Amino acid sequence: MVIDDSTKVLVQGITGHQGAFHTGAMLEFGTKVVAGSVPGRGGTKVSGVRVYDTVSQAVRETGANASVVFVPARSTKSAVVEALDAGIRTVVIITEHVPLHDSVLILQYAKLKGARVLGPNCPGLASPGRGKLGIMPNMIFRKGGTAVVSRSGTLTYEIVNELSESGIGQSTCVGIGGDPIVGTDFVEALALFEEDLETESIVLVGEIGGTAEEDAAEFIAAKVSKPVVAYITGRTAPPGKKMGHAGAIISKNKGTAGSKVSALLDAGVDVAKIPAEVPMLLKAAMKR
Repeated sequence: MVIDDSTKVLVQGITGHQGAFHTGAMLEFGTKVVAGSVPGRGGTKVSGVRVYDTVSQAVRETGANASVVFVPARSTKSAVVEALDAGIRTVVIITEHVPLHDSVLILQYAKLKGARVLGPNCPGLASPGRGKLGIMPNMIFRKGGTAVVSRSGTLTYEIVNELSESGIGQSTCVGIGGDPIVGTDFVEALALFEEDLETESIVLVGEIGGTAEEDAAEFIAAKVSKPVVAYITGRTAPPGKKMGHAGAIISKNKGTAGSKVSALLDAGVDVAKIPAEVPMLLKAAMKR
């Protein structure tokens, strides 16, 4: 998957409140955080992690190969470009409110560099026993064989907690973000889970707006051999309303919870009505 034993993490914006707090949490989770970067703060330390003025210097001295971005939205594009130019090939953008045009440019540049981007506006990813890149709470995870991919951060936490309390551990959990344009989508995550030998089953958490879940349903039907269970939030959302995420917009009967549920059911995916049903449906699917 995206994080393994060779992953060495750089935190961009490490001296800010969020960057500092979550660096400590990532270290507690077992993540190899080897460096931070903030212009003008080189030589200082956060939770024992050395801070560098530039990403290129951090990469040269520590071998960092993944970045978690906590910089303000106005600086996100330049921060990600700096990371990609320094050779970083996995970038997790936690920052929200990144301008849409900047997101387009970031993702195009990442594609040219052969890099993987998660986000913007995402909680990151976690692999119990290996580490995490982002802000997911440490205490909810349990090591196991179920992968989770979600557009919603808080729903990711709720459903992972439901799984753990039901005795179902996780291999990898990925929050792709709720913006209209994101670096890694459902289909890409599902393809990684299908190839991952440690993943035995999959949970997909979607929401209203766009066609990402319908695209995922087509991919599941054609390419995924492992059991998949889903939950779609926003069933009671009024048509034409934006609900929470920038990508959660319904238009002309497309992107509705009903259309997504129908597509997933047609693909053979059991869809939970409430998050608490996910573990029960998953256990049933794994027995079939």
